[in-house]
Amino acid sequence: MVKRQFPKPRDLAPLMKFKKVELNAKKRRLASALTIYDLRRIAARRTPKAAFDYTEGAAEAELSLARARQAFEDIQFNPAILRDVSTVDTSRTVLGGPVSMPFGIAPTGFTRMMQTEGEIAGARAAFRAGIPFSLSTMGTASIEDVKAANPGRNWFQLYMWKDRDRSMALVERAAAAGYDTLLVTVDVPVAGARLRDTRNGMSIPPALTPKTIVNAIPRPEWWINFLTTEPLAFASLSRWSGTVGEMLDAMFDPTVTFEDLAWIKDQWPGKLVVKGVQNVDDARKLAAMGVDGIVLSNHGGRQLDRAPIPFHLLPEVVREVGGDTEVLLDTGIMAGADIVASIALGARFTLVGRAYLYGLMAGGEAGVDRMIQILSEQITRTMRLLGVNSLDELEPGHVTQLARLTPIAREPTDAASTASSKASLPKTASVKTAPAKTVPVKTASGKTAIRKTASSKPDGAKAAKRESSSAESSPTKIKAEGKK
Repeated sequence: MVKRQFPKPRDLAPLMKFKKVELNAKKRRLASALTIYDLRRIAARRTPKAAFDYTEGAAEAELSLARARQAFEDIQFNPAILRDVSTVDTSRTVLGGPVSMPFGIAPTGFTRMMQTEGEIAGARAAFRAGIPFSLSTMGTASIEDVKAANPGRNWFQLYMWKDRDRSMALVERAAAAGYDTLLVTVDVPVAGARLRDTRNGMSIPPALTPKTIVNAIPRPEWWINFLTTEPLAFASLSRWSGTVGEMLDAMFDPTVTFEDLAWIKDQWPGKLVVKGVQNVDDARKLAAMGVDGIVLSNHGGRQLDRAPIPFHLLPEVVREVGGDTEVLLDTGIMAGADIVASIALGARFTLVGRAYLYGLMAGGEAGVDRMIQILSEQITRTMRLLGVNSLDELEPGHVTQLARLTPIAREPTDAASTASSKASLPKTASVKTAPAKTVPVKTASGKTAIRKTASSKPDGAKAAKRESSSAESSPTKIKAEGKK
C-alpha cells in the first residue's frame, strides 16, 4: 500500500521554477528553432510567397533538389565507441586559409529581396564565426561593402556574361578588395525552368499585384522594410524590369568553354574554384588544368532537373582528383550531419545556400547567427558520437551510403563491333556449348555436394547437327525458296 502525504512547501519549491520570459520576439522565435527546417518554417511565415519561393524552389519538377536531400538521409553512420571525445576540433585549412568549421556561406542572388539586411548580414555573421562568405555576381551589396562588413575571408562568385569586359571588371574589383578566392560558376549557360517564379510572376523588382498585396497583409514587417529602405538594385549591374529567367538568358554567355576558363584563371591572382561540376570526366579535365578546387553542385537543383546527385558523385571524384585539387560540395545540405558525412567521404569543405537564406528570412543577421550555431552544434555532436576528435579523423568507413536510386547497368554500345560479329555468322547459325558436367566437391561441413561446371569447348558434332537442322527449318530460307 502506497503511503501518501500532503506535499510540503519546501518540496514544491524546486518544481515551481518558471522559465524566464523572453520579451524580444525575434530572440524568442529564433531560440525556438532547433533545426534548419525550423528556421525554414519561420521564414515561410514571415516572407511573401514570391520571395520565399525564389529561395525554396528548384527547376521543373524539383526532382534534383529532392533527391539531393534524400541522399543525405539515406546514409548510415558507423560510430566507434570508448574514445575520448572531450574535445573536438572543427577547424582546418581550406584553399590556403583557415576556417573554423567545414562549411561556408554559398553565393546567393537577389538576397535583399528575401530580407532587407541581405548580404551584409551574412558577411558579418560569417566573420564572427570564422567562415568564408561568398558574394554572388547577382548580389545586392557591393564588393567593397561586403569586404567592409567581413574583414575575414571573402570569395567572389563569377558568372561569365556576354559582355566579357564587364565580367572581368568585377573580377578586378574583387581582387583589389582582397577577396582570396574566385568561384567560377559553369552550370548556367541558360536559365533553368524555375516554374514557381513563372507562376508567381517573379520579377525584379517584385511587382505589386492584387495577389501579392493579399499575400503581404500578414507579413507587414517585410513590406515595411522593403518600402522604407534603399530600392532593390544589383551592385554589379544595372536595374532590370523583366523576370529573373529573362535576365539570366539575356546576360549569361552560353559559349563559354574550357579555353575561356583557362583565360580567366590567368587573370585571377588568388585561388580559383570551379562550381557546378557534375561528372568525373570534367573533374579530371579541371584538375589537369591546375584549378585549386572544384565544387560538386547541381546549382541547388535550380538548373537541370534530374541532374546527378553531388553527394553520390563525391567518393568517385575524390578518388580520381582528390590528390590534385580540393573537392567541395553543395546542394541539399540541411543539417550538420550532412556536412560530417560529406567530409568523411572526402570533401574538403561544403557550402550552404538555402540554410543561410532560411536563417536570414527568419531573423536577419541574428537569424544567420542562429543558422551557423545550429549547424556547428550538430557537427560537433555528430563527431563526438562517431568517436572522432578532428575532421581529419573522419573517413569513408564512418559512412555507409544506402541504395535507393540505383543506376541500371547498360550493355556495351560499340555498334561497330556488334555489327561485325553479326556479319561473321549466318543469320540462322547458332553456336552452343556442351551441357554442363557435374563434379562432386567437399563442403566446409565435410559433406559431398554436386557442382555444375560448364565445358569450355563447343560440342562440334552436336552443334553442326543443330545448325543443319535449324537451317533447314529456318523461316527465312523457306520463304526465299518459295520465291524461286
